[in-house]
Amino acid sequence: MRVNHFTIALAGNANVGKSVIFNQLTGLHQHIGNWPGKTVEKAEGTLHFKGYTIEIVDLPGIYSLSTYSIEELVSREYIATQKPDVVINVLDASLLERNLFFTLQLLELETPLIVVLNQIDLAKKKGIVIDYEKAEKILGVPVVSTVAVSGKGIYEMIERAIEVIEKKRKIEPLKPQYGKEIEERIEKLVKLINKFNLNYPARWAAIKLLDEDREVEKEFLKLNPKIIAVTKELRTELENIHGHSCPTVVTSERYQVASRISKEIQKITDPLKTPMREKLHTITTNKVFGYPIMFATILAVFVGIFSFGDFSSTLLGDFFFSLRPTFDSIFGIGLIGELLWGGIIEGIIGGITVALPYILPFYFMLYLFEDSGYLSRIAFLMDNLMHKMGLHGKAFIPVMLSFGCNVPGCLGCRIMETTRERLLTAFVVTLVPCAATSVVILGLVGAFVGIEWALALYIINLIIIFTLGRIAFKALPGEPTELIMEMSDYRAPHLKTVTKQTWFRLKEFIIMAFPLIIAGSFVIKIAEIANLLEPISSIFSPITVAWLGLPAVTGIALIFGVLRKELTLIMLATLLGTTNFALVLTPAQMVVFTLVVMLYIPCIATVGALVKEFGWKKALTITTFEIVFALIVGGIIIRLLTIFPI
Repeated sequence: MRVNHFTIALAGNANVGKSVIFNQLTGLHQHIGNWPGKTVEKAEGTLHFKGYTIEIVDLPGIYSLSTYSIEELVSREYIATQKPDVVINVLDASLLERNLFFTLQLLELETPLIVVLNQIDLAKKKGIVIDYEKAEKILGVPVVSTVAVSGKGIYEMIERAIEVIEKKRKIEPLKPQYGKEIEERIEKLVKLINKFNLNYPARWAAIKLLDEDREVEKEFLKLNPKIIAVTKELRTELENIHGHSCPTVVTSERYQVASRISKEIQKITDPLKTPMREKLHTITTNKVFGYPIMFATILAVFVGIFSFGDFSSTLLGDFFFSLRPTFDSIFGIGLIGELLWGGIIEGIIGGITVALPYILPFYFMLYLFEDSGYLSRIAFLMDNLMHKMGLHGKAFIPVMLSFGCNVPGCLGCRIMETTRERLLTAFVVTLVPCAATSVVILGLVGAFVGIEWALALYIINLIIIFTLGRIAFKALPGEPTELIMEMSDYRAPHLKTVTKQTWFRLKEFIIMAFPLIIAGSFVIKIAEIANLLEPISSIFSPITVAWLGLPAVTGIALIFGVLRKELTLIMLATLLGTTNFALVLTPAQMVVFTLVVMLYIPCIATVGALVKEFGWKKALTITTFEIVFALIVGGIIIRLLTIFPI
């Protein structure tokens, strides 16, 4: 800690308004990156307050400081080893008992702490009255009430944080006490642990050993295996007393303490009437009404986004390409001009006509759903179906994103708890037909073969996704986790927060995808100028002509599809010399070409996203498999359509 320079960490459960507080504090002075060596997002920002420079770190939303997920491990290691000057623990005031479970673990970690009871307006509507003075007295740390969306209490929260950091306010944090039989065994372990110099407090480490925490066990196996042997004996004693596993006993004791505290500091009165949000929750999670509402909502969003995207993408494309004569007059139509326009400018135009028309509204609607509370209901409804692939309901969120673009779908896999689930979800989302692929499906098969065949391709794609997802689930080692997701109350979305989150996600896409699109466009343009595309297509002709039954020039179109899938349709029209594909391609060829485009190599930006999230080896494995699989399926389908013609 430097003079007048502090670090504050925001910690709490998911959906308690932590990100809203983060945005209120940092505004646009924030950076979204990854924790070192992890695919977990790290949100940091800077706050200038009364002459102080305060670094704000928004830790992932978690429910405990165990190591069941990467997010929990990252948060724990940061608090214990980086030692922020103070941790602001954000709680949902309307779900106090559940949130206090996490607060008790922070108190056990003995970190400087402030408790923030957020969403007090929602608590009042539920008939919950909280005694803040009593809460401070029991917890032994400052307690501040806030309504983050309106900014109420934020100023006081930072003032209290500075008081704690500068020790102007004396605090005596609660040391949670559990049952006598547990405390006796904790004390025995503390005496052994005190002999070693640890990053963690001895009492916290003792509790974690009883809780069968693997990371803590590993550390003590290196220091002194005898401690682990003693721990196992003490666990057995507790299990014999309670008749349950030791972690269950510890968790139960902690919940009892949380329950006791919540009963002491809050009074619950009956609300005047059933709030509309509860009626809405009942309807949207109902097994009869929930699914039609969900499908209708998602369909409306997709139709709206694709309609807007198609219109605005065409508008933007026409505008930028209308500048070509002006560009040619400045740079000429020679080699340099061709490289600059075809290799760089067209790459930028391609990125813009995907990012703004499709990805921007997709992200905006996603965060609108998340902030309102509806996204967690969608995950809940889709849980059973996604479990058939070894995933849970949350995996539907990146899948839904991928219908707009596979890149945010891949990045969205970070919400999954384990590396195995992230990889499995990423594999699934790369098979989802994005907006660019839909252009090919509807523009080729829908227009020239029939809309029923276009819909059939979508159905075939869904069957393939489900089947391959199931096979990958069986092939990848490990077990699926259950859906553990906070289903927060419905609330009016905070547009400022939604807009900021949308902007940061869009910026992330631009930074990652644009350089790859431009570089790929430049390389292919050089190959085109050097007349290398035709020799390359000749090399591929045994596959495109002999196996897939397509014209040789389709090989060139498929190469351009590596940049963006809709380029396959544009190049196909250029190479065949017509946009009336019915004159030069049979219906069977159109179906096969479209099916291969749907399934083969993800675009270069998606491959880049896979590399960023999982490394070169896993990205290359997924890409290679999908190319081979697409070619095999295409070859089989063309033969079936020869026997059973369209």
